[in-house]
Amino acid sequence: MHLYPMVGACVLAGLLSATPLRAQPVNAGISLRIALEAAWQRSTAARESEGARRRAQAERFTTNTALAGPPSLELSHRDDRLQSAAGKRTTDLALALPLWLPGQRDARADALTAAVTRTDAAEQWARLQLAGTLREAAWQLIGLRAEVAQAEAQTQLLARLADDVDRRVRAGDLARADALAARAEHLAARAGVTEVMQRLAAARARWTLLTGSSTDPDPGGVDAAEVAAPPGDMASHPEWQLARESTELAKRRLELVRLSRRDPPQLTLGVRQESPGQGATAQGSLLVGLRMPLETVARNHPLETAALAELEVTRNHETRLAERLDRDITLAREARQAARVQREAETTRSRLLRERAALIERAFQAGESPLPELLRALAAAAQADSAVARQHAALGLAHARLQQALGVMP
Repeated sequence: MHLYPMVGACVLAGLLSATPLRAQPVNAGISLRIALEAAWQRSTAARESEGARRRAQAERFTTNTALAGPPSLELSHRDDRLQSAAGKRTTDLALALPLWLPGQRDARADALTAAVTRTDAAEQWARLQLAGTLREAAWQLIGLRAEVAQAEAQTQLLARLADDVDRRVRAGDLARADALAARAEHLAARAGVTEVMQRLAAARARWTLLTGSSTDPDPGGVDAAEVAAPPGDMASHPEWQLARESTELAKRRLELVRLSRRDPPQLTLGVRQESPGQGATAQGSLLVGLRMPLETVARNHPLETAALAELEVTRNHETRLAERLDRDITLAREARQAARVQREAETTRSRLLRERAALIERAFQAGESPLPELLRALAAAAQADSAVARQHAALGLAHARLQQALGVMP
């Protein structure tokens, strides 16, 4: 029978007549907030977010200009070389300036401002997603770290038990079979420590890959699972903010499409030089022109339809998101409550099994109980204590998942 990590100190106090062993205290590590910032700086999402912000800001800068687009230079030349060869020549040099349509410039500015705001909201949502990954990794690491400490303490206790049994075998109080059984349980506990340490190393490697830090996460110095989670404000949830800003951006783009029902008109300013030929003096004149593109259904209908479809999609997503977030928060609260109840039950069960093991231990000392029965009692108590440790980490993770559902940043 394999013994699982952690046995209560009170179980073997009488058996070993020594100071009770306890789990090694865990040194405080980095906070989740610092870890999140470090992980964000390492993530690809940070580079994408920064690039999207710079692009949106650069596009918004275009609305500060007086022109709707880049100007163009026009040059044309005509002569009669292929006709009469009288020397007539006409040269035009002009500058074409795209102009804003009424209301188009403000509408474009509003759309680009909404794009910048949406980019900021998308960054916050990406940060929250990364925080969720870190919360899962942190509590897994914290739980495994506690399991390792308890497994090592259990191994030390079983080693001392095996030594005590060996002494009693030499004194003739116990059979050689009891010594072999005690030593086998000690070796099984050592194997269990190795297995848990391997899982801890894998969890720590994942944490280091995420954060770039070899320092373990800090559980907070208090029972994080008992910290009251905020009631939740949908308006402050990063994913909800992103959905809302996406809808606002779709509205602004639709408004821009409706105010841009034709291509920008062009104002042409230039000069013309004409040479009549046959020795006549060349003459210059000023050119002023206006090019006004016409509005057509073939151009506008696809653009407006696409803008309307984008708005409908964002509005539907916003509605469905509100329902999903409300459901996720409810489920997370129920999961945390269930984890709390389960931890309390496991704690009571562990206390009862430790008391039972203590009674059997006293009977073993008095020669009224065989060693296998004591080992089974210790195994049950160890399993219960290990379950308490795992459930404590599970409760911390349940609270972290509730914070994640509420959109609470570390």
